[in-house]
Amino acid sequence: MLGFAERPRRGLRSPFPVTGPAGQARTIDDVKLPTDHPNPLVRRLFSFWAPTTQSMRGWAMASVVVNAGIAVTGAGVRVTGSGLGCPTWPRCTPDSFIPVPHPEVSIFNMLIEFGNRLVTFLVLAVGAACVIAAWRMAPRRRSLVRLALLQPAGVVVQALWGGLVVNTMLNPFTVGMHFLISAGLIAACWMLYARAGEGDGPVRRVAHRDIRRLGHVLLAAVFALLVAGVVVTGTGPHSGDAMASRFDLDIEAVARVHADVAYVVVGLTFALLFALHVSDSTRAARRAALALFAVELLQGVIGYTQYFLAVPAALVLLHVLGSTLVWIFTLRVVTSLRTREPAPSPAPSPTEAPATV
Repeated sequence: MLGFAERPRRGLRSPFPVTGPAGQARTIDDVKLPTDHPNPLVRRLFSFWAPTTQSMRGWAMASVVVNAGIAVTGAGVRVTGSGLGCPTWPRCTPDSFIPVPHPEVSIFNMLIEFGNRLVTFLVLAVGAACVIAAWRMAPRRRSLVRLALLQPAGVVVQALWGGLVVNTMLNPFTVGMHFLISAGLIAACWMLYARAGEGDGPVRRVAHRDIRRLGHVLLAAVFALLVAGVVVTGTGPHSGDAMASRFDLDIEAVARVHADVAYVVVGLTFALLFALHVSDSTRAARRAALALFAVELLQGVIGYTQYFLAVPAALVLLHVLGSTLVWIFTLRVVTSLRTREPAPSPAPSPTEAPATV
């Protein structure tokens, strides 16, 4: 009979085939995941499967970038007159999902509109990666999962709204709402980025209460600026197609209103920047406000230049890019004025307390 020390160890049989000498059987730890790949690019692309806080924030930032990008490519569709390059939805033409020669539509315009539709799948893919990463985070955080789920849901809403834009022949209201929905998606993506770097505890402000309120007023003012810009866009040139309708408004009047709101935004930003520098605020908040102020000044230069040059297409694209950057940098300022600590661990119940002898 074998002694206790000589008895063979018993356990679960490995599901992998055994190769090589005895005692070198593979275990589950030997399985190579894409996140173990020696190529750093491959590791980053598949980091959603084994997420860390850093990779979760990376995917959230990627979602911010692609949503801002599709807002700019959408403007490119408009300024090239390609808004009805694909005259039907979801098909590009009545008989095809992809561009094919059509007697009434330029193939150039068709390719531009179809290319913008393809960007939607990139936005959806990045959003899906965010959902998977949030779901597989250990421990799983419901706040991140909820924010991540907003992204694919928002992409679906945008796709359906895009069909409405086409079916209404580029009505300026539907076109403007298309951009504002993108702004909402960018906000959700930025909040995912910010929340992934925080805990789930109560909100703790890192600046004076009144300064934080000023930040919220600034955020509302910037959104009003985006709305005013949408009205100017729906009144001026670059409708997206010769058949598109326009708002029946005076372009000079709405442009002045847009400029007035911009002055309010710049003034609020300067006030916030001054308040942060004279108070005991964090360096991150001061840097965020300074960066926003610089972006706003550059956006103002672009805006006045395009106005005096009769709104050239290239400057319109830059102005749309500047608008999305102003929105993103404003969100950055607002989230830099507060933080969250890790959620407190629940106290053990009396029945879970360890017994003592």
